[in-house]
Amino acid sequence: MSESIELSQSVRLERDGDVALVIVNNPPVNALSWHVRQGLFDGMTQAVESGAKSIVVICDGRTFIAGADISEFGGNVPKAAGLQEVQAAMEDAPVPVIAAIHGTALGGGLEVALCAHYRVSVASAKFGLPEVNLGLLPGAGGTQRLPRLVGVPKALEMMTTGRHVSSAEAQAGGLVDEVIAGNGLDELRAAAVAFANKAVAENLPLVRVRDRDDKVAEAKGNDQLFADFRKSIARKTRGFLAPEYNIQCIEAAANLPFGEGLKVEGKLFMELMTGPQSGAQRYYFFAERAANKIPDIAKDTPLIDVQKVGILGAGTMGGGIAMNFVNVGIPVTIVERDQASLDKGLGVVRKNYERSRSTTAEQVEERMALITGSTSKQDFADCDMVIEAVFEDMELKKSIFKELDEICKPGALLASNTSALDVNEIASVTSRPESVIGMHFFSPANVMKLLENVRGDKSSDSVVATTMAIGKKIKKVSVMVGVCPGFVGNRMLFMRGAEAERMLMEGATPAQIDSVLYDFGFPMGPFSMSDLAGLDIGWKEEKSSSSTIREILCENGRRGQKNGRGYYTYDPDTRAATPDPEVEQLIKDFAVSKGHEQREVTDQEILERLLYPMVNEGAKILEEKIAIRGSDIDVVWVNGYGWPVYRGGPMHWADSIGLAEIVSKIESYSESLGGKHWDLSPLLKSLAESGGQLQTHAS
Repeated sequence: MSESIELSQSVRLERDGDVALVIVNNPPVNALSWHVRQGLFDGMTQAVESGAKSIVVICDGRTFIAGADISEFGGNVPKAAGLQEVQAAMEDAPVPVIAAIHGTALGGGLEVALCAHYRVSVASAKFGLPEVNLGLLPGAGGTQRLPRLVGVPKALEMMTTGRHVSSAEAQAGGLVDEVIAGNGLDELRAAAVAFANKAVAENLPLVRVRDRDDKVAEAKGNDQLFADFRKSIARKTRGFLAPEYNIQCIEAAANLPFGEGLKVEGKLFMELMTGPQSGAQRYYFFAERAANKIPDIAKDTPLIDVQKVGILGAGTMGGGIAMNFVNVGIPVTIVERDQASLDKGLGVVRKNYERSRSTTAEQVEERMALITGSTSKQDFADCDMVIEAVFEDMELKKSIFKELDEICKPGALLASNTSALDVNEIASVTSRPESVIGMHFFSPANVMKLLENVRGDKSSDSVVATTMAIGKKIKKVSVMVGVCPGFVGNRMLFMRGAEAERMLMEGATPAQIDSVLYDFGFPMGPFSMSDLAGLDIGWKEEKSSSSTIREILCENGRRGQKNGRGYYTYDPDTRAATPDPEVEQLIKDFAVSKGHEQREVTDQEILERLLYPMVNEGAKILEEKIAIRGSDIDVVWVNGYGWPVYRGGPMHWADSIGLAEIVSKIESYSESLGGKHWDLSPLLKSLAESGGQLQTHAS
């Protein structure tokens, strides 16, 4: 074996007999930075010039090329070989080129591998074109080459979801030529060199994927195939441009010559890359990662070793929270006030697992075996962490934390799943306020990704760091916030709710208000959400005073989806909602009785009055240092409240509208409508005047 030749700061060339190895080493994920591209290009050229009979492209570290260097998007990048030049050098090489893949071959990484003549991988490797998740499409021939290898149906599914496929699935579909038994890098190298020597010895053809059309032939001119696929994903991809553009590129792969298809890909890629949706999704990509960083918490802060978790309450929230922990192998003790409630709660957990398509019968039993049910809080004594998930009642929570303080071992983390209450007040009744923190899970807790962690004034660094680490371990998107009524998410939601109710009184209908938010990209509006939750939550008939619209609806027997009648009427079979003239009349009569004049409210006014108070409140949250950074607020709203990710979150969206424009409108609404939530945030005003941004503001 000859010595290495350094081609760039991240690529070197080695020889193993007649095989040249072009080796990438660009930690942590071997991204396609400019120096990687240049090194690959030079490596292919020098390997051929040196007389090598075959070439293996392989990576050091934990993965093959995992994708583009996203930090280069839109930035000033040193001049280097373009990705297409690298691909052409591989594809047009006069000797066999083998891509040796471990870890993940994603995005641009897979597009590089597709230009090798053959692909060899370890058993644990994953493959995918996940650009759709950044509002993009594969821009280096991936949309044209992948269908030619795996067929149109598989390419459609992979590219519109961004899903990673296993090596076994990749081999079955034709994406990989050989999967080796082991997973080690040395084993992969040896297998790839052996494959390269075999290719030469057996004179295997230099397969250029671009020249293949057997896998796309059946889709040529088959408009119905694409129409059916569009219909199948319409609900999930509503509002997103990238999935549709990916489909159009695959249609081009089926119907046009390769070169013409590349032109379609290039045109649509640039439209997405320069458009607002991908800008928002790329911004969000970084925002979610930034949320993990707590500026005043050192990286080496010691963590509490959480081996066992206690959960108080086996209701919808408690059961859902328990599932998060047992899903990753952490045993849970769940306590309820009586055996009947406990059995009911555990029964719901089991049904949730049994209904899940991704959970086998064996896994159901494994996970249920990790849950110990009890009716005694004393069983929390050996837990490293206890999460309280009972009703939102301060006195109840304080009495519980007094008990937990006496029962739980020293150093145990005590968390409240409160959605709005003062964590400091809860902590004050314990002898260890430094161990108390808020962990606001969103319902259903086993599905919703957001975990809004609430740092009390006395929460220790170790408790804060552990809470964030645990969130990551149970696969949540965690955001650390401070104490105030409603924290970040619900505090902003209250502002939206106040204006929605007010506009009902002025003449807007529930359906009109809901449809404005739905068209903006939310999964549902405030009144559909109320019907889903149940209008009678917290309502008691004997205390009802006909003083709100919700009370009047409840008094008229309207409970929401649960009985088929709420703000809407619901089809008993499909649950489809229909606006109800009776409800509209009830609202109108109530509004008139309260002295409100009825008028036509435009959709634009509805949008502004629902969202601008949220932006204003978000700015106040930043001023008060409740959120660490503006982007954290966006992460909360995208993951917890259905804000469309292609609009980036309320802070990003406000910046895109223009803060000066929003300030002007807020001042106008404040004058005409009044109400504390229209009082302009000084920070918002200051940023508008200075040209600053909410999304980048750090408190």
